[in-house]
Amino acid sequence: MLRFDENSILSRRRAIAALCVAAVAAICTARLAGGAEQEKKEQWDMLTAKPEVVKAWQDMRFGMFVCWGPVSLTGKNIGWSRGGKRPNVKGKGTGEIPVEIYDNLYKQFNPVKFDAQQWAQIAKDAGMKYLVFLTKHHDGFCMFDSKLTDYKITSPLSPFGRDITKEVAEAFRKAGIWVGFYYSPPDWHHPDYLTENNARYIKYYYGQIEELCSNYGKVNLLWLDGGCRDTRKDREGLFKRVRQLQPQMVFGRGGAPLSDYDTPEQEIGQFQTDRPWETCMTITEHTWSWIPDVPMWSLKHLLQTLVRVAGNDGNFLLNVGPMPDGRINPPQAQRLRDMGRWLKRYGQSIYATRGGPFKLSRYDAPTYASTHKDTRIYVHILDWPGQRLCLPPIDKKIVRSWLLTGGLADVQQPQAGITIAVAKEHRRDIDTILVLELDGPAGRIAPVSMPSKSLARHKKARASNVRSNNPPPGPDKAFDDDDTTRWAMDKGTTQAWLEVDLGKPCTISRAVICQYISRVRQYELQRKVDGKWQAFHRGTQLDRHREVLDFKPVTARYVRLNVLRVLQNIYPASIWEFQLFAPEE
Repeated sequence: MLRFDENSILSRRRAIAALCVAAVAAICTARLAGGAEQEKKEQWDMLTAKPEVVKAWQDMRFGMFVCWGPVSLTGKNIGWSRGGKRPNVKGKGTGEIPVEIYDNLYKQFNPVKFDAQQWAQIAKDAGMKYLVFLTKHHDGFCMFDSKLTDYKITSPLSPFGRDITKEVAEAFRKAGIWVGFYYSPPDWHHPDYLTENNARYIKYYYGQIEELCSNYGKVNLLWLDGGCRDTRKDREGLFKRVRQLQPQMVFGRGGAPLSDYDTPEQEIGQFQTDRPWETCMTITEHTWSWIPDVPMWSLKHLLQTLVRVAGNDGNFLLNVGPMPDGRINPPQAQRLRDMGRWLKRYGQSIYATRGGPFKLSRYDAPTYASTHKDTRIYVHILDWPGQRLCLPPIDKKIVRSWLLTGGLADVQQPQAGITIAVAKEHRRDIDTILVLELDGPAGRIAPVSMPSKSLARHKKARASNVRSNNPPPGPDKAFDDDDTTRWAMDKGTTQAWLEVDLGKPCTISRAVICQYISRVRQYELQRKVDGKWQAFHRGTQLDRHREVLDFKPVTARYVRLNVLRVLQNIYPASIWEFQLFAPEE
């Protein structure tokens, strides 16, 4: 029989207690260390938006842009129709409305039919998830109650006198739509802008940003369109102050590299998944503010633009310019509602998706786009190139497929790729949407595109001039079937040629030229005949991104793009792709 005396028992109890204390201390120390490490990970410099906020914005995919002001009385473009000097703007002359008239329009501006709740309902019906409202354009007029100026909608001289920005923010927020503001740092009305007193103007501008972020509730987005020669350090200070007031803020056009996303204007951005972006575009043909009798884009054009933007992994910010009385033009409002009806049926293929994995190159006709979420790929077929659509192979197996838009589809997945056939009666004019259910996450598939049928693909190339970069953007980059690489000329070069050796004589009848920023102002296509170069096609300005040139068939082994004149600017002329195609059979 074992016996324990009292002293032995006490000793054991003390030892156990000591062990417990040590264990608790170790746990606390570990937790403190872990907390410190977590805190270190969560430190935020406030110069870029939080990733989860950016993702939430990307998931929305579709937003409303509103450009409006007293200029709507004239039916002219906002800001740009104002006469007078335009500091820091080159090559755009001046506006057609004299300054003394333009700057006094607000004294007549009385939009008595303005109803912010009606605007918000139209946006909601359209399936739009966020708003960017113009609070001040380059003309300097403020659509909000700034305490720093009397040139505003609440001026004693304004017959309307109400804070439009406040009403808009409250109505859209109540409708569950994110609120964002557009603000122009350039200000052609302010007497200090880009003068010897520019520092005083910067203080004014920063003060107005603080007003917008302090007096209008939660603000999710801020567009800063242009610059005013503030320093990088000053701009960083502004960003930090804004995010002290609005921690969830996402910046568009905030001044690279501080902006959180890219903003291509009036064009669809290229396929890009490594940095967020947003296409801003007008519901009418290239008019931001109210201009009567300007054609409106068709429902098909707008929806296919939305699909292509989402397929390239971007957001679509669609602008409307309200009328002078404050209403969104009824036909435009109806067009937005029609978009919303389509999104109610097929929005699962747009909202909260990512672009790809199937992508089109710059030189491809926009026949399809694709989006994906979880284990599903949504193939948006916008135009049928033939009886079947061919897609590149992927490393996931298709386990099921169906048409979201109704009907039957024949989907085959041989090793060489994917083929899709849909009977004509099941094809939709705007978008035939095919769902591919995979045996694994679609997001793990690397973006892939079909190789082009260009006769110049991967052929030997040379050029008379190459920009002196490291590595140089050589001529081969224009024929590599990769729309993220390009041949570039040196800055200041006004003439150069780009040549490809097709390897043997080939018959060609079409060329596709993809240009980085519009710089070429005169060019010709040449072929070598008996040792001499002969032009077989001439032109002036190439389209900004994709120019399709059709011509009578010619046969040649050596072909040149001869650039004869280049618009001088800070950017040199460069070509993403120069592709040549045989006549279609």
